[in-house]
Amino acid sequence: MAETYDSSGWRAGAAGWVANESLFDAVYAPVTEAIVDAAGFGPQLRALDVGCGSGTLLQAGAAAGTAMVGVDIAPDMVAAARRRVPASTVLLGDAQVMDIGAAAPGTPFERVVSRFGVMFFDDPAVAFANIRSFTAIDSRLAFACWRGVDENPTFGGAGTEVITARLPEPPVPPAPGRPGPVAFAHRDYLTGVLRSAGWSDAKIDPFDIVIDHGVDGSDGIEERLTLILATTAGRLAREQLVDELSESEWADLLEQARASIRRHLVDGSVKLPGALWLVTASNRQ
Repeated sequence: MAETYDSSGWRAGAAGWVANESLFDAVYAPVTEAIVDAAGFGPQLRALDVGCGSGTLLQAGAAAGTAMVGVDIAPDMVAAARRRVPASTVLLGDAQVMDIGAAAPGTPFERVVSRFGVMFFDDPAVAFANIRSFTAIDSRLAFACWRGVDENPTFGGAGTEVITARLPEPPVPPAPGRPGPVAFAHRDYLTGVLRSAGWSDAKIDPFDIVIDHGVDGSDGIEERLTLILATTAGRLAREQLVDELSESEWADLLEQARASIRRHLVDGSVKLPGALWLVTASNRQ
């Protein structure tokens, strides 16, 4: 079964992200830091966060004195971001077609940022062109996105494979170039998308991190399992296995997942390689 990333899917999956926002922030802290550095937030700037989720980048930008506007397609994400960063404007809508300027009136944006929020557009060139239309001349785009599945065991390994193997219809990640986490796995494709959308000076640099699941001295095993259960594999497991497995069988399945996760302990915590692109571009038109 191919995974889909339409608005209904995000609405269904948002609750897990919101409930575990602090854990997601801890695990992906290096990504957030890199985007913030690339964006160059500061006073007297106005920035748009595309696919803002529960407000991580909104919070970082607001702390630097930037006037932040976020947009997300999932109501639960929008509500969480509004609670977290009440000084920011957070819009519910689809950034690829939304009239963001009308929904959030103000000066054109000098910064556009995203952490894993721009890979799900049906037509990414149209989406990036729409976003650019609300930016100032010489505005800066900065975002992070995943490279290929094979380079990122967070998608199909380290416990995930145990859960998905029990599903009657295991999810199949969309191929590069299709809406999904690895839509922009191929650099040339992403370069073409940005060029077609009118963005200039694109830099698409490999960004390799260690995804450390250990939090506050933990070994990260339960944290990794929590993230699996909070995202697609866990949601599908609950939907498809709830009537099939007994309580003890479910507990055994989770223990098997933990055993898989333990194989990724490095120096006392669960660590996975993360292969990303760090992308910057400018609006010169």
